[in-house]
Amino acid sequence: MTGKNWTDHEDQLSRSVFYSSQVGVPGMIRVENLVRYYGSTAAVNNVSFAIESTQVVGLLGHNGSGKTTIMKMLTGFLEPTAGRIEIGGMEIGADTRSIQALIGYLPENCPLWPDMRVVEFLDYQACLRRIPPADRDSAIEQALKRTGLEERATETIRVLSRGYRQRLGVAQAILHEPSIVILDEPTNGLDPTQILQMRSLIRDLAKQSTVLISTHVLQEVQAICERVLILRAGDLVLDARIADLAQSKRLLVTVNADVTDVLTGVRGVEAIKELSTTNNLFRYAIDLSYDCAPEIAAAVQAAGLNLHLLQPEQRNLESVFAAVNEPQTEQAP
Repeated sequence: MTGKNWTDHEDQLSRSVFYSSQVGVPGMIRVENLVRYYGSTAAVNNVSFAIESTQVVGLLGHNGSGKTTIMKMLTGFLEPTAGRIEIGGMEIGADTRSIQALIGYLPENCPLWPDMRVVEFLDYQACLRRIPPADRDSAIEQALKRTGLEERATETIRVLSRGYRQRLGVAQAILHEPSIVILDEPTNGLDPTQILQMRSLIRDLAKQSTVLISTHVLQEVQAICERVLILRAGDLVLDARIADLAQSKRLLVTVNADVTDVLTGVRGVEAIKELSTTNNLFRYAIDLSYDCAPEIAAAVQAAGLNLHLLQPEQRNLESVFAAVNEPQTEQAP
């Protein structure tokens, strides 16, 4: 975010973001048929999802996939072309100012004033958030405590490490006790120790807030999030719990001949994809409606063929992300 853009964003905050304790609405997010066009280009195309209170959800996608556009629409700084966003029982458009009071936002490369002391910066942000003067000291104290910045409160920002600056960015985002915290690349530029500390902080935030993380680091989503939304070219191509990703209904099969016709008739087999053929070994990925591995093994043996491999596909977030982003081949007319 450029200096001018941040100034505009800051001005929006000062005019429209209020102390969230005045609202007191849980951090539930519901998005229905969300569309956003830039000219004739659909940056977000008919996206729907729901996030329950205190979930930690990862938003993944390549550059241009629509992540930033969705985050801007969720925070009320960009209007949808079509669709509906409901947060805490209120709707973006009719209740945008009240919704913004529920949200704490850490932008990528959060702008900080290097000559300010940590406590001065947070006091300034508390003023922008319109936290009542009588509540500011306690709000700042709580934010410092939750982010582990208590011993750094009187230091100038310019002497802080990258990790502590990220903590300060989180501190300004949670000053007003938001129901929803949106973090854009929260571990970007951190060393391994700082990454572990940031993970711990995010888990702590999730005890009281819904947390939405936008990142390109798949390992961070795997380590922190309970659920992932994957975007591709404006489309939501996957919405799944992290724990469910490893539960693949796909078998990997290797035999000594083409068994497509043999397996097509096996009950429970939904699709057969040939992966490779080398040294007279045929490798397949077989999608199942239920576990029919014994039936597949029996069919191969009944055909007089040698079964070299029969095992469930091992999946993780990295392999799933790669699969949903595979180039699509056009079918011949």
